[in-house]
Order: sequence, then C-alpha cells, then structure tokens
Amino acid sequence: MPSHLPSSFSKPFLKVFHILEAILLTAITLATVVAMVNEFIHVFVNRNIQLTDILLMFIYLEILAMVQQFVAHGKIPVRYPLYIAIMAIARYITLGMKELDGTFIIWLSLAAFVLAAATVLIRIGHHYWPYEEPEEPGKKQSDD
Repeated sequence: MPSHLPSSFSKPFLKVFHILEAILLTAITLATVVAMVNEFIHVFVNRNIQLTDILLMFIYLEILAMVQQFVAHGKIPVRYPLYIAIMAIARYITLGMKELDGTFIIWLSLAAFVLAAATVLIRIGHHYWPYEEPEEPGKKQSDD
C-alpha cells in the first residue's frame, strides 16, 4: 500500500531509517561474533566442551543466518526465530536438568514440540502454497 505522506518527508525519513537499520544490523553481527569468540575462548580455556556450549553456538549461528537473510532478501523467514527458540529451550533444559522440576521440564518440552510442529507446518505451507512474486508494472506474465 503506497504511503500518503509527502515525498519531501518520506524520502529523507526512509534514508535515515535505512542507515539506522544498517548500523543496528552491523551491531547485531558484531555482538554475535564477539559472543561466539568468547564462547570459543571459554571452551578452549576450560578444555571441556559440553552440549550447552554447542547449543549456544547453534543459537549464534542462527542469529547470523537471520542477519544474512535480512541483508540478502530484506525479510526474515519466521522459521529462524523458531529455530532459535527451540535451541534456547533445549539449552535451558540441558543447563538446569538437575534443578528443574519434572513438570516444568515436561512443559518446556511441550513448548519445544509446539515450536517444532509450527516450523513443520510453515515449511509444508510454503511447499504447497508458495508466495507469489509481485508482478512488476508493465511486465506481462508468460504462460510457459
């Protein structure tokens, strides 16, 4: 839907917004890389890698994948935050397995299952009902 704001306002605003967006994406990327390096240093110093460390590295990897998708395509697929949430729940369960109440672990597992099921449904939906690319003005669609 086109904007009803005057062009003299919207163009400078969008320019500032894109610059701010680039700065924040750079900050997110740098913070994620620094956190990943810190995790590698932690593992190297302790000479011990645990499942929670691996899950945390997967979370960092998914964050970098989200930034890459946003920079490349201008949007983030919903499944990336779902993957991060599933990994975070798995890490939380793994970290606190001894201290967590059994019922709470069941609820967390159910939450992870619901997120995984949502991811599967989204993937199935995209397979059977893919997004249609918007038609460019002045370009005719061919019947191949």
